[in-house]
Amino acid sequence: MIAQSGAGANAVGATLLAAVAANLRRSCALGLPKCFQPLSYRHAGREAGGESVNLSSIQAKGAVRDSRRLVATVALAFGLAAWVLPGRADVSPEEAAPAPAPAPKLAQAESTADPVRDLITFTTKYDQVVPVLSGPYDPDVTRLTARVLENMHYSRHPLDKEYAHRFFDRYLDILDPQHFHFTQEDLKEFKTYEDRLAELTLRQGDTRPANEIYARFLQRFDQRAALAAEMLQANHFDFSGDDRYTPNRKDVPWPKDLDAAKALWRQHLRYEYLQEELNKLKPEEIIKKLAQRYKRQMRTLADFDREDILQFYLTALANAYDPHSDYMGKAQLENFAISMKLSLVGIGALLRSDDGYCTIESLLPGPAARSKKLKPGDKIVAVKQKDGEPVDIVDWKLNKVVEIIRGPKNTEVTLTIIPADAADSSVRKTVTLVRDEIKLEDQQAKAKLIEVPGDEGKPTRLGVIDLPSFYASFDLGRFKSASAPKSTTDDVTRLIKKLVAEGAQGLVLDLRHNGGGSLEEAIRLTGLFIKEGPIVQVKDANGDVNVEDDPDPTVLYDGPLLVLTSRFSASASEILAAALQDYGRALIVGDKSTHGKGTVQTIYELNKFTKRFPESFNPGALKVTIRKFYRANGASTQLKGVTPDVVLPSLSNEIDVGESTQDYALPWDTIPSAEFARLDRVQPYVEELRRRTEARQATDKDWAYMREDIDLFRKAKADKSIALNLDQRLKERAEADARTKARKAERAARPASPEKDYEITLKVADEPGLPPAIGSPEAKAKEAEEAKATQTASTSADADTDEDEADKTPAVDVTMDEAKHILLDLIDLSAPGAKSSPPVAVKDPATKAQNFGAE
Repeated sequence: MIAQSGAGANAVGATLLAAVAANLRRSCALGLPKCFQPLSYRHAGREAGGESVNLSSIQAKGAVRDSRRLVATVALAFGLAAWVLPGRADVSPEEAAPAPAPAPKLAQAESTADPVRDLITFTTKYDQVVPVLSGPYDPDVTRLTARVLENMHYSRHPLDKEYAHRFFDRYLDILDPQHFHFTQEDLKEFKTYEDRLAELTLRQGDTRPANEIYARFLQRFDQRAALAAEMLQANHFDFSGDDRYTPNRKDVPWPKDLDAAKALWRQHLRYEYLQEELNKLKPEEIIKKLAQRYKRQMRTLADFDREDILQFYLTALANAYDPHSDYMGKAQLENFAISMKLSLVGIGALLRSDDGYCTIESLLPGPAARSKKLKPGDKIVAVKQKDGEPVDIVDWKLNKVVEIIRGPKNTEVTLTIIPADAADSSVRKTVTLVRDEIKLEDQQAKAKLIEVPGDEGKPTRLGVIDLPSFYASFDLGRFKSASAPKSTTDDVTRLIKKLVAEGAQGLVLDLRHNGGGSLEEAIRLTGLFIKEGPIVQVKDANGDVNVEDDPDPTVLYDGPLLVLTSRFSASASEILAAALQDYGRALIVGDKSTHGKGTVQTIYELNKFTKRFPESFNPGALKVTIRKFYRANGASTQLKGVTPDVVLPSLSNEIDVGESTQDYALPWDTIPSAEFARLDRVQPYVEELRRRTEARQATDKDWAYMREDIDLFRKAKADKSIALNLDQRLKERAEADARTKARKAERAARPASPEKDYEITLKVADEPGLPPAIGSPEAKAKEAEEAKATQTASTSADADTDEDEADKTPAVDVTMDEAKHILLDLIDLSAPGAKSSPPVAVKDPATKAQNFGAE
């Protein structure tokens, strides 16, 4: 389990538990942009009695619900709970804070040296699981959540039998997305709840179904872990047969009964064992690794308490209305604000949970690193606020630990630690830190200036702007931003001015990894490239349409522009791409379509709807879909997304990703076009640009590799199953390794690229001149100096990872390389004196909307 107090994010191994965490990324309890994909917002005053914020939320790369890889986006979702012990009443009548212990514990009992025996001992705790009890305010929160969804959602649909069935199915899928643990007999038993779910939710706010179903899930996982322990102890694994296994079971029925489930679990363990054997681990190493993995998974699931279970349950209820409506607790609300501001206040430490200890995974620039008194591996056993007493936090939930470490800027916090290098685990050391703002810069806009040699020796300079999200300052939750306001448009403006000043003749705006963000910022950013006109139309549940116009009549950049998109470009990024395409201002290049997320969300804080809750209790909030987006030409971006002018081959085109793959997504439709003046800067050249890129793809070696990878992926996707035969898998592995080795050798034999790349961050955007070119001796010397000055992350010795040592071979971004070629072609075709000059903007109002029917 990994969490964060300050900055950064971390991933954990590909496990079934990771699928649960991926389905529930909003249950993360700390401020991590990679936990929450940035969501757009608009201040809308009071709606229905509550302060609301309109959102253009998305689920993009790594976060699209149906395409989630079985890799946890962050381990935060694993650190959310206290133990769910058999027979334990999990709540008291009052919502009391954890009582501080008089002194930190010295040390926990060490695990046995035998990891399999350790797993067997651990699983005996959960032979019988008693459901947790509902909290005193859970019924009120549940009823209120249902009523808000009925009355505020875009569909205005009541929680009837159909939606109750959706609710029930979503909860099961959230807990068991691979249909792996529950049995069909379990589902028959739960049927009594499904039939009465609407009544139980609306009238009684009864959350027993959530708790009892989760208890059964925990029991089933315990049975699976116990079976795994028996098999690992026996260590009789044979991989000489012809049997096969299908790892992806999300569309497969649940096993018929417990015997069928156990047969499935046995095959999965064999699959896991074979994976490690293919990675050349020895049998004893495999047994240790898998035993530790199962114990870690079991402990994580057992750590979820009633608050977390309620979070899962109400998220399932919201998902019954559409995939972007969600329930968020107060901690999730703060995470959302942090992801929008790209900063938080804390100590700058990435934390993980190790057998009940909160351990420092790594330090990033901030108070912890500056103190030089903390290091990766240190265990935090107590936390003290200024003028307070130390609070023992051993065996605390990870998010609760971070909650008390996080605090207002310029306040003190004292940590009691067991140093990583302590010879005796009884050694204690205290470190006092002053909290500060930690910048989360991985989502900030950044740029490159690329110098491409010309035919006559005169180079052409291109600018590339990488924009991972549309961010903005956003105060919500306990802590208000103490830093200068964040603005995507302001940052991109600085970068564009720098690129143009350094001679860039064309720009690439890279939105391939942009899952969305602030609607206002998307509109303002689009306005940098056009003079005036509508950017997006927004329709509410009453049928009223609001047209959002470019608020700034000036144009910052009027030169050749290419927008690079992918299947993971969503929401706000689709608005920008669609508007620039409708106006004919930019050439859109990329995957066969964007994500197709064309809905608007609002956050409703539930305590604004009622006085029922005391001030000490925060009932959380709902993110509710309330509107839909439409392009300036009237077509919705929902489901279909934006189709590029030039479509490039891509593995992303082959995977099941996008709004159309998600359950209960709202439909695509159209409204009348808005009036706007088309510029037609790119349409005259589209056919020629397509012809040129197809000619390059026919002869380019990297595109040949791409076509080969696509063919292999299609075959694997059609097959679905994987052989559990060692010799066959070794042969397949050898073929893949040989293919990779041959590609690396071919690429290494190529002459060095004559291009020069200059990285331009916001830190250097206002400085004169250019930094050293990437890869130059000066740049390498500077990187070495910075690496020495910054304390980097260290991986724990027992980390469960299947990754080999990092490959130092430079990655080839064939899509970006082709985008640069296409931009050079566009510059060439649209240059003054070329055979065809770009037309001027249409001035006659009578002709404004003639070419913009629905797509």
